[in-house]
Amino acid sequence: MSKGLPKRSEDYSLWYNELVKRADLAENSPVRGCMVIKPYGYSIWEKMQAELDRMFKETGHTNAYFPLFIPKSYLSKEASHVEGFAKECAVVTHYRLKNSDDGRGVIVDPEAKLEEELIVRPTSETVIWSTYKNWIQSYRDLPLLVNQWANVVRWEMRTRLFLRTAEFLWQEGHTAHASKEEAIEETVQMMNVYATFAENFMALPVVRGIKSANERFAGAEDTYCIEALMQDGKALQAGTSHFLGQNFAKAFDVKFATKEGGLEYVWGTSWGASTRLMGALIMAHSDDNGLVLPPKLAPIQVVIVPIYKGDEELERISVKAKEIMASLRAKGISVQFDNRDTHKPGWKFAEYELKGVPLRIAMGPRDLENNTVEIARRDTLTKESVNLSEISIDKYVSDLLEEIQRNIFQKAFEFRENMTTEADTWQEFEDLLENKGGFVSAHWDGTTETEERIKELTKATIRCIPIDRKEESGSCILTGKPSTGRVLFARAY
Repeated sequence: MSKGLPKRSEDYSLWYNELVKRADLAENSPVRGCMVIKPYGYSIWEKMQAELDRMFKETGHTNAYFPLFIPKSYLSKEASHVEGFAKECAVVTHYRLKNSDDGRGVIVDPEAKLEEELIVRPTSETVIWSTYKNWIQSYRDLPLLVNQWANVVRWEMRTRLFLRTAEFLWQEGHTAHASKEEAIEETVQMMNVYATFAENFMALPVVRGIKSANERFAGAEDTYCIEALMQDGKALQAGTSHFLGQNFAKAFDVKFATKEGGLEYVWGTSWGASTRLMGALIMAHSDDNGLVLPPKLAPIQVVIVPIYKGDEELERISVKAKEIMASLRAKGISVQFDNRDTHKPGWKFAEYELKGVPLRIAMGPRDLENNTVEIARRDTLTKESVNLSEISIDKYVSDLLEEIQRNIFQKAFEFRENMTTEADTWQEFEDLLENKGGFVSAHWDGTTETEERIKELTKATIRCIPIDRKEESGSCILTGKPSTGRVLFARAY
């Protein structure tokens, strides 16, 4: 093993970047701002994807796929949408290369200019709503509940693996409805799906809320979101669900014949979560020794490491290890037996700790004699010797994995509670942001001007107006104007 990770307390950003690379999750690619997701990192993403996909299908959605390229004219049809994404768009202008006559190698063929430039998809509302015009004629065609798993490109100047890259993976749901009420119900439902996934699988406590007008998705009437807190006290938006009203239906002339025989524009939603969730998972739970993975998303939930001298001892340990593996796999637990002779047990222990494997079982010749194993937990870094004749190993491990999942959530929940503070004066507000961080709950007068001024002065944004906030009269933290309730501010990724 190489030397230890940088400490979170000394350089959180460096700790994060090093952990992503050393735990074999991802690395920078030859294309500036893009990343290569390595097999171990991708296997965590696949587990996330599988659970979310199941939840989408359970709520009535089906998957489809839409083009990567979007005609430039499509983006002009919804004014606020194009304004929101214009600065991030990658544009295709030509369709052919050729060898230069002067030995410079391959060049763009100037004769092969596209009549209309194509935008590499930053999000798919425009191309999907142009398609929905052909799919929707009558109330019988509604609701239309579609999701796609895809990559998108948003040209970023300052990038960080998983958190902000020029190309990233995500899913985007796009639904069409006959009524405003049904579309809003869908928007709220999908925010709750994301929150359930974050809390039950990622062990990540989140705040459900609505974005301020300033932070709203370009082209939406309302954006619902889930916000999480990272260990450095910064917030991270972990999923968004947008009520689009009839904006895109009007832009692309998507109408339906009502039951009563009239003709109306449909109501839309869109919702998405991306590989940014990987960044949230790493930053919310991991420690100075490496990743801490919730068992439900760990590619390897249990690793068995034999401690032996010579082939004969390994053979005897292997027999017992395979027995244990079979009983754990029968319970649906993913388990790996690491009998490589290229690395010593101590190296393997450190490697699996770095990679966040929830449970490690060590077995040596003395364990065979005593019918025991040593079980080490990644979340607490504690070890215990367990007598196999006194327990059922599959139930014991299964219960322990559930306990680890709960413990990781509880630790993150308590951290968030301790890092959520009310501020009633501007002085308190600034002090909290500067010296403590986390969520600051404070009154705001509801204006975009005040929100922008606060951001300018403190770099903090309104993360959300919490769904469950209590209505209470107060004075805006900056202007002193009347306010009807507190909102959550934080510095954010």
